[in-house]
Amino acid sequence: MERTLYGDERWFTLYALPPLSKQAERLIELGVHSLAGITDAQVRGAVSDATDDALLVLGGVGPSALAPMLELSGVCGFVVSDMPDVDRFTPIESLTIPAGPAYLVHGPTRGDEMENWSPDEALPAILAADRTPLTLIEGIHWLIQVPDVLERGHCFMTIGSRLRKPNGALDTRTPALWISNGTGRDGKNNRNAPKVGWCWAGNRHTWLGFASAANRT
Repeated sequence: MERTLYGDERWFTLYALPPLSKQAERLIELGVHSLAGITDAQVRGAVSDATDDALLVLGGVGPSALAPMLELSGVCGFVVSDMPDVDRFTPIESLTIPAGPAYLVHGPTRGDEMENWSPDEALPAILAADRTPLTLIEGIHWLIQVPDVLERGHCFMTIGSRLRKPNGALDTRTPALWISNGTGRDGKNNRNAPKVGWCWAGNRHTWLGFASAANRT
């Protein structure tokens, strides 16, 4: 079946990012800058001359610290119990993450057009389209700024982050962000909460796209 990628621009407008100055204040309000080891002045200074419609990301903060800052329907986010090593998932080798405490991610999209693809199938297609897969930290930053990007039936994976085993092989788990049903080990108190979880690299899910961006600066 022939599939057209990135031919629909609706996600750029439907989930418009706040101005960078407001994004900076949101991260400061949550204390992300303190976790990143930088001052509020440095955060504001990082976007003082930027005018692009982009996502502000502060590096150096693990997903385990960022996940509880997510919120949907008044319920805070969490990391699944069987992912205690979530902070060890780092950018894959093909990505170039800008140096410094803050950087911008341009043109993030949810990747709905690749729903029901596996991560193993999606990564080559994203790279072939001259786009870059979002990392887990970037995906969480996106949801901090625009929570409505996450919706039932249309959530996303962040395959720019993977865990490499001591023997050099990639762990077959791939991180994803979706909405908990509050069942099983999640617990009923987490129903409708934003959830940091994982899926196998070779599996397909009809409700998971693959978040990507145009570039980083």
